Amino acid sequence: MANEDLKRFVAQVTGNDHLRIEDDLGDGYVRLLSAEAERRQAKHDIRGTEDIVIEMLRNSRDAGARNIFVAVSRDGSLRRLTMIDDGAGIPENLTNRVFEARVTNKLDSMHIDTWGVHGRGMALYAVKVNSQEAYVAATSRQGGTSFVVVTDTTKLPEKSDQSAMPVFSVSDAGTVVVRGPRNINRTVAEFAYVDRDKCSVYLGTPVEIAATLWQFAMSGTSSSTRAFCHDPLDLAVCKRLAIAATPEQFAQIAADVGLDISERSARRILDGDIKALDDIADGINPYESGSRPRKKKGTALGVENPAARIVGKGDKRSLHIDREDVDAFKDQVLEAFQPLAQAYYLEQDADVDVTVRGDELRVAIKVRKLD
Repeated sequence: MANEDLKRFVAQVTGNDHLRIEDDLGDGYVRLLSAEAERRQAKHDIRGTEDIVIEMLRNSRDAGARNIFVAVSRDGSLRRLTMIDDGAGIPENLTNRVFEARVTNKLDSMHIDTWGVHGRGMALYAVKVNSQEAYVAATSRQGGTSFVVVTDTTKLPEKSDQSAMPVFSVSDAGTVVVRGPRNINRTVAEFAYVDRDKCSVYLGTPVEIAATLWQFAMSGTSSSTRAFCHDPLDLAVCKRLAIAATPEQFAQIAADVGLDISERSARRILDGDIKALDDIADGINPYESGSRPRKKKGTALGVENPAARIVGKGDKRSLHIDREDVDAFKDQVLEAFQPLAQAYYLEQDADVDVTVRGDELRVAIKVRKLD
């Protein structure tokens, strides 16, 4: 307390200059303290909401995330971003310190990617400096982290058109060209396409992301885990919704990982009325004229690397599977479905639909509850 009193006294006498200047060189020249130089650099690094989005995406990717879920909402001038990943997670005692300047776990891995240098320990610091709120909503030793960032668009601008989706195409020179306003959609889509071999990215409203996380969690946890695990904190962040048994519990777990949804929305998700999102890169094929990312398709998650389905790279020929092989594959899927059907009182004679489109193989199981 004595130190704080001394700081206030010095500030009253000298203003804030003592907190910014290391040395007065005369004639108006000063040497800034490193903390002030870092603050100014952080202000320069983040010019808009879209810059915060790309910094957070890079941070998740570099934490080893294979799946990144981005929830975006706005209330008046306040923009809320929630980014949830299945990366390495953050030790509980460091959840506040990761927002300090020069704090990083990339001692030997600083690198340059499409968006510049990364690994200096400045990304989350820059996010914090430029936002109204920035905090870790959830993290787990089992893996995964949820970051929540709230910005004031009257102080930190963003593109006025946030609804437009970018258009991907190929130029005459053979390079991928992206058109459209540099809004959040474009920022996420460009990142998802560039890093499609490293991770899958899902973009939507908090409700859509909650539905996607729920399906992701259900496909990645066993029936015994869902039956006997009663504490969400015992699970990885991205799998916690799997144990939600009621809309109330679902909404509470969602809130704990940074997704504010109503119990009504939670019920609609549990009833299957709100479908999961696709990996945003899944709908990008620059070799199709005017390709736009498809926001959602309601397909299942839990594939090792959904981005491997991306067309427009490598062999461009469409996949063809013999009809007999498709039928044999359906039988194998139906056999694998039996334990799940027994555990959840579903009819075991389900309809399995397998479709092939381009380089994409889709499997859908139409389930029916037992009377």
